[in-house]
Amino acid sequence: MGVPGLNGFIEDNRKCFKEVQFKNSKLIIDGSNLYHSLYLNSHLDQSRGGDYDAYGDLICAFFKVLRECGIEPYVIIDGGSDYTDNKFETLQKRAQSKIDKAHGLSVGLQGSNVIPTISKTVFKQVLSSLNVSFAQCLCEADQEIASLAETWKCPVLSNDSDFFVFDIQGGYLPMTHFKWQELSVDRGGSQKSIPCKHYTTTMFCSEFSINRQLLPIFAALAGNDYVNLQDMGFNFRWKDSSTMGYNRKKSGLLNWLKHFQTAQEALKSVPELIGHGNNQRQMATALQAISLGMEEYTLTPGTLERLFNHGVAPDRRVLPKPLRVLPDWTMQPLVNGRLPTKMVDVMLQKKAIQIAQVENPSLPSGNITSRPIRQVLYGLLLGRGAVVEEYDRERQILTGSLVKAVLPRAPGPVRLQVFSEALEVSQSTWSGVPPHLGLPVAVTCYWLRCAQPRPDKPLLQALLLGLVYGELCRRSKSQGAEEGPVLRGLRGRIQPGARGLDLGVAHTFSQWQSCLRESLDLNQLLCFPLPEPQCPSSNTAYVVSPPLSRLYRGTLVHQLVAKLRAEVTPDSLLMEDSSSVELYRTMLDAVHVYPLEIIQFVEVMSKEGGNREKRQMLNDSSAFSGRAKCK
Repeated sequence: MGVPGLNGFIEDNRKCFKEVQFKNSKLIIDGSNLYHSLYLNSHLDQSRGGDYDAYGDLICAFFKVLRECGIEPYVIIDGGSDYTDNKFETLQKRAQSKIDKAHGLSVGLQGSNVIPTISKTVFKQVLSSLNVSFAQCLCEADQEIASLAETWKCPVLSNDSDFFVFDIQGGYLPMTHFKWQELSVDRGGSQKSIPCKHYTTTMFCSEFSINRQLLPIFAALAGNDYVNLQDMGFNFRWKDSSTMGYNRKKSGLLNWLKHFQTAQEALKSVPELIGHGNNQRQMATALQAISLGMEEYTLTPGTLERLFNHGVAPDRRVLPKPLRVLPDWTMQPLVNGRLPTKMVDVMLQKKAIQIAQVENPSLPSGNITSRPIRQVLYGLLLGRGAVVEEYDRERQILTGSLVKAVLPRAPGPVRLQVFSEALEVSQSTWSGVPPHLGLPVAVTCYWLRCAQPRPDKPLLQALLLGLVYGELCRRSKSQGAEEGPVLRGLRGRIQPGARGLDLGVAHTFSQWQSCLRESLDLNQLLCFPLPEPQCPSSNTAYVVSPPLSRLYRGTLVHQLVAKLRAEVTPDSLLMEDSSSVELYRTMLDAVHVYPLEIIQFVEVMSKEGGNREKRQMLNDSSAFSGRAKCK
C-alpha cells in the first residue's frame, strides 16, 4: 500500500517530526520494506542478477547494530498479494512498472531499481540464522504491523507512507531517517543509540489542525491502492485559491477537512468536493472505493502476537473469511516463512505474477524456463488439471496466460522422487556434492537442458566457479580463517561497473535464477527432501550470512565469463588448489550426468480423480501431514 506523494509532502512539513536517539525498545519492522531498502540503497549490483553475499552481510550488520543499541526487533513480512482481489489492477500496474525498470537497466539507464530475484529468500534465511523474531503474513502486512505496534506501544520502522496514517501511539520511524550506520554513544561510552526522526499522528494533526479520525479519509481521497479518483474521472473543486501550487491536492484536502469532526461527516460531503454531474452510479462507485480505502487504516486485533509470544500460528477463526479455507498444514509453515507466500495467491485466486529480471527483452521471459517446475507446484496445491493465470512479460508488456497444473508420476510418500521428476534429474546427480550444494547442482542440470538459448561452456564454468567462490567465502568466515590465495584471486576479479552489461549473459543467468527460485519453493512445499543451505553455528551470529546468500554473485560470474571466453582456464583461476579444484570438478561431473528421459505426464484426468490424488499426497504422513517432523 501507499499514498503517492505523501512522503514528500510530510518531508516539507518538518514540524511533523521529532529528532530522537532510539535505543532500548521493541521495534516492529516492515520486513518487505526493509529487505528492499537495504538492497536498493546500498549500491549493490542489480543488472547482473545481484550480489547476494554482500547483501547477506549487510543484513547481518543491520541487526548487529540493533542488538548493540538494546533494540528488540520483530520483523513482519508481506504474504499473499490480496485475497479480496480488489486491487489486482494496482498489482498489475506495479508489475508493469518493474518490467519497465528492468528494461531500463538492461539498456543502461540510470535511476531504475530492480531487486534481484531471490533477495526475499536470502533475507528470510539470514533472519533465521540470526534468531531474529520474524513472521510472514498470510496477506498484506501493513495492518498486522500497525496492530502489533499499537498493542505493544512501540514504533514501526518502514518507508511505507501508509504509516503516516495509521494511528499508532508508539509512532513511526521512517527508514530514510534511520541512521543505523551513524551510531551515537552516550557520555559514558556504554550506551549506543541510533539517530532518527520520530513521527506521530498527534504531531501531524496538530500541525494541520485536523482530527485524527480524519486521517483515513484524507489518505483515501489523496489516493491509495484502492482508490484513484482522477483515474475514475473525478476532479476536486477547490473553493480556496490558497490550495494552488506544489502538493495542491494534499494541502487542499487538509484545508477542507478542517471543517469536519468525523470521517462519516466528511464522507457525506465528498460529492460536493468531487461533483460529477448527475451520474449517481459513478458517484456511488467512487464513494464505495473511498470507504474501502478508509477501511485499510482501521486497527483491528492482530493475529501475530501469539506467534511471537508462544510460537503458535494464528487461530483460523480470527482470520478473514477467505483465508480460512487454507489447509491446516499450511498455517504454521507459512507464518514461520517456511513456505512461499505465492501459495496463498495460487490457492485462493489461482493467479501468479512473475518476478521481473534484467534480461534481453527481445527474447522470451526467463521465467518460461522454470514454468514446468511451477506446474508441479501448482499440481501439488490444486490437483492435476487445475489452471493458474500467470502474468509475465511478453517483450516489454505484462501479459496473462493460462498454465495447467501437473502432477509427477511418483507416489506421494516419495518426496525426493517428486522433486527429481519435476527437475527431470536423477537422484544420483548430487551424490558426492556437499549436501547444501545439491539443490543448486540439480537446478544447474535442469537449466543446462532447458534454457534458451542453450548455455555455452564458459557460462557453465563461470556459474560453477561462482559456487566455489561462495563456498570458500563461507568456510573462511565461519572458521574465522584468513582468506586463501584462491579466494583472494577470485575476489580481486569483482570490479563493479568495470564492463558494460552483456545482455546475453544476463539473460541466461536470469533463467538459472528463476529455476533456482522455483526449486527452492518446491523444495519447501515438499518439506525439504533436499537440504536447504542451513544456518551457521550460533557463535557466528551477526557475523556470517548463511550459505544461500553465497550461491551467486553477479558481478563475479559475469566477469568470469569474459575471462573464460578469452581462453583462461578454470584450473588457472583456482590456482590448482586441490580442494577448490576437487569441488569444482565434482560439481562439473554431477551436471554432466546423463539426465532422465523427459517425463511423460498424463495430461487428462477427471477433476474428481485429481482431487483424490491431491488429497492422498497432501495427507500422506511422510509427505505433507506431520510437518513438525520436517524441520
